[in-house]
Amino acid sequence: MYILSLIFSLLLFFAPGGSALQAGEKPYVILISMDGFRYDYIQRVETPNFDDIIARGVSALSLQPTFPSKTFPNHLSIITGMYPEHHGIIRNTFTDPFTGEKYRIGDPAQVTNPRWYLGEAFWETAERQGITTASYFWPGSEMTPDHRHPTYFEAYEHKRPYLQRIEGVLQWLQLPEPERPHFITLYFDLVDSKGHQFGPNSPQVDAAVAHMDSLLGVLRDGLEKIGMGEKVNLIIVSDHGMTELSPERVVNVRDLAGDIESRFQGIGPVVTIEPKQSEQREALYQRLRAAQQHFRVYKREEMPGYFHFSKHPFIPSLILVADMGWTLITDRKFRGKGTHGYDNHQLDMHGIFYAIGPQFRAGYRTGTVRNIDIYPLLCELFGIMPRANIDGELNRIGFLLNESK
Repeated sequence: MYILSLIFSLLLFFAPGGSALQAGEKPYVILISMDGFRYDYIQRVETPNFDDIIARGVSALSLQPTFPSKTFPNHLSIITGMYPEHHGIIRNTFTDPFTGEKYRIGDPAQVTNPRWYLGEAFWETAERQGITTASYFWPGSEMTPDHRHPTYFEAYEHKRPYLQRIEGVLQWLQLPEPERPHFITLYFDLVDSKGHQFGPNSPQVDAAVAHMDSLLGVLRDGLEKIGMGEKVNLIIVSDHGMTELSPERVVNVRDLAGDIESRFQGIGPVVTIEPKQSEQREALYQRLRAAQQHFRVYKREEMPGYFHFSKHPFIPSLILVADMGWTLITDRKFRGKGTHGYDNHQLDMHGIFYAIGPQFRAGYRTGTVRNIDIYPLLCELFGIMPRANIDGELNRIGFLLNESK
């Protein structure tokens, strides 16, 4: 009886057409970021490719970003499973107060400099455990030295045509199997760009969403043509959402500081301040607190724990967080019709999470998930060990995988 049972189990294991991975087989995963794609955008236009993924894969009500809900901090949170105060990229632009060096997203010398990146990106974890990876754009993917970036990667080029990016991914998946990457990132900026320029409620954003849906169709058709359609797990995310701005909702923080000389960082939803004379911090704090209307001011050590934004030494001592839709300025004029960066618990700041493939459940809808939990989810998909110091938790997201993953 035992022998018959064993034979039957082996037949099931090796039977064709099953979705479970065979022993030693590595999955394929493409992690796609659609920058600034708010959680509710697909409800406004026809999105047949997203609709198919929702019907046959996994969909979340929203994806909660980390604070501040900006592009680089959240892409690093997704790929490291850590809050910005832990992975080190606390803003798109920030200064090391001890050396005066500045990290800026448009500065190639700094975005490739490993000194800023304290977290371990998933491609580092995967490569160390025998998984070949690739990146067609992702913040942090270009950093040096070699062991800190994917085996294959493209240096960011903002105007690189989207179809060329997709073709690059498909070419990687047609490499000889021993050379082929099993984890790939892919990035699109269009929805974010249109949201800033025209506002989230604009027809231009609707057109951008429809275009992203069509590109998703191009990618899926391409995967089918190269025989990878049933093998690849697609995970589609965004780093944050977007909200409407108005020139009538502006607060000039420099005017409020008055004669207390200070260093200001940031504009928009979050401004940080460091008085040039440290003994004036309390006076500046009390002045801002008395004037706080349409924003909140916090001392770094009193920043609410739910923001997870107080433990990095580069965070200045005073933090101002604007109310949703309000803009904090210093010496720069108001600009743009939409932005992000606000309290990450506000729904307008939430992004998307969709997934489909052999290792995900079918037709499964869930509530809000957290972007810091994507890193442990990826580790579970590949059956590798995550870093011990992450903030993400598999038990908050692991239920999205099918039982035979």
